Amino acid sequence: MGGFFGTVQRQDCVNDLFYGIDYHFHMGTRRGGMITLNEDRHFNRSIHNIENSYFRTKFEPDLPLFSGKSGIGVISDTDPQPITMNCHLGRFAIVTVAKIVNMEELVQDFLNKGKYFSEQNSGAFNQTELIAMLINEGKDFVEGIENVYNKVKGSCSMLILTENGLIAARDKLGRTPIVLAKKESGFALASESCSFPNLDFEIVRDLGPGEILKITADGFEQLRKPNDQMQICSFLWVYYGYPVCSYEGRNVDDVRFTCGCEMGKQDEVEADMVSPIPDSGIGMAVGYAVGKQIPYRGAISKYTPTWPRSFMPSDQKRRDLVAKMKLIANRSLIKGSRVVFCDDSIVRGTQLRDNVGALYSFGAKEVHMRISCPPLIYPCTYINFSASRSSKELITRRVIERLEGSEDKNLEAYATTGSPQYRKMVDNIRQSLNITTLKFNPLETLVSAIGLPKSKICTHCFDGSSRY
Repeated sequence: MGGFFGTVQRQDCVNDLFYGIDYHFHMGTRRGGMITLNEDRHFNRSIHNIENSYFRTKFEPDLPLFSGKSGIGVISDTDPQPITMNCHLGRFAIVTVAKIVNMEELVQDFLNKGKYFSEQNSGAFNQTELIAMLINEGKDFVEGIENVYNKVKGSCSMLILTENGLIAARDKLGRTPIVLAKKESGFALASESCSFPNLDFEIVRDLGPGEILKITADGFEQLRKPNDQMQICSFLWVYYGYPVCSYEGRNVDDVRFTCGCEMGKQDEVEADMVSPIPDSGIGMAVGYAVGKQIPYRGAISKYTPTWPRSFMPSDQKRRDLVAKMKLIANRSLIKGSRVVFCDDSIVRGTQLRDNVGALYSFGAKEVHMRISCPPLIYPCTYINFSASRSSKELITRRVIERLEGSEDKNLEAYATTGSPQYRKMVDNIRQSLNITTLKFNPLETLVSAIGLPKSKICTHCFDGSSRY
């Protein structure tokens, strides 16, 4: 997915920028980048590969090279950025959190016009450069960003660093967030609100869908009003968001707690304890323990010193290995116990199958799995929250293909909680993972926990409901 941070201040901003970007490290897997505008009006930029290292480790040696009162940075799941441009709009730098479904079509259109691309990412075109070129087609930044909104299928939020301030533009349907904050010396913008408190910023508000703001050290100006329609990604609360973050006024950990509590109240299973699959299952497991009124125990612990993230490697086999290595089961708690495990979701099922096998080998009497969201039926084409490249990588689709002879048949019925097709699919997943019982939260519970109208939340991965 990815996340960004930007700030404009009346004093040097490098430390705030560095740590503000670092607070987005959980959002991306591939590249980190930061850029400042120094007192001589020159851009200082650095980009590093972060697939096998921490952001701080890679960028700390570069900090003496940076100076300035304004800057932007990004943790990117896609291409190397920030990139810089010099055109009729002036000199600017840009970072994006984007998923461009029609990238090939847009690139070809520019090539047909005699334009060229200078940025490459493993032999492919850089989507942030494409966004910058679409902006350059406007007579000003607002018209250029409107051009992005009109032409890009998928999603795009961006920060643009100019010589006269910082421009922020949230995706036209608000699929990804931008939060505005302030302190005495200036303002900041971020994807994740957890980047603000320790830097002494206070949240002002969320940007609305399609809203464009210009920020200086002295204040901010609205350049474009927000759209009425919103489709913010529900998976931010399920998995991606850090527990202390809030989107649209709804805290991530509170949503996860509510999902677990509601499931615990209604679950009739008999168990000795509930345990999370760390980290994103923790909030749900705490809520489940309260709702079910059974003990919360750490039957599985995450070994964070050397395995901070399971999705860092680009190769799926290595990613599965890392996922296995970072989780350590507590044999003393598990042996002879009936344990309910809470997790955020099931995508491929490979990691969960390995974990369940280990739990039984350690003497677990029963393994019950509870998932905070509904089954993932449809691949995401809007923000690319999953590394899945095709629908067949989803365990649900493989099961549907076995049951129906086609992975695309009766999807609406399989996405309907409690339908005969839904129950058969869930039971097949349970059997394939060798789980005693398996339950997913219904979509209604997730939507209620988030607390926004269903029409303002993207639930496409669960019910196929969203459109570009």
